[in-house]
Amino acid sequence: MSHGLEPQLERIDALFVQGAARFTSKQGTVTLHGLADSTVYFADRPRREIGHIPSHRFVELWAAGVYSFAVDPPNAVISFLDDEGNTSDVVVVLHEAALEGADLTYRIDVLEGTLPEEAGPCSLFIDVFGRPLSPVSVAGSKRRPLRQPRGD
Repeated sequence: MSHGLEPQLERIDALFVQGAARFTSKQGTVTLHGLADSTVYFADRPRREIGHIPSHRFVELWAAGVYSFAVDPPNAVISFLDDEGNTSDVVVVLHEAALEGADLTYRIDVLEGTLPEEAGPCSLFIDVFGRPLSPVSVAGSKRRPLRQPRGD
């Protein structure tokens, strides 16, 4: 029998974004160098929110709980500028995450595209669509509604 003391799980259809000064890749890994101190997240329906979580805390949560990324690795898109200054995107599956200082390394499987050995400024868009998160899973973040629902 529940007495209402357990935290309730809520569905947050969120996208996480990590920015870095550059990245390097080799067979099966990508390392974000100069990782931003915070990982941004935003969600649309049913709850429109935006917030930040410290990047080191995001990595600590990687293997936490039954809905962790370790159990269900997320897809992600690495978006970066190529040598000609054009934007390129590569779709990957993220596996293990290891943070050393301001360098974050993921073990990856490339699904679409080709990663160069190195590139300049980049963003990693991590798709966690439909992952249930507990209210404490983004602890330390400042959450704000994106806008009021329009009723649709």
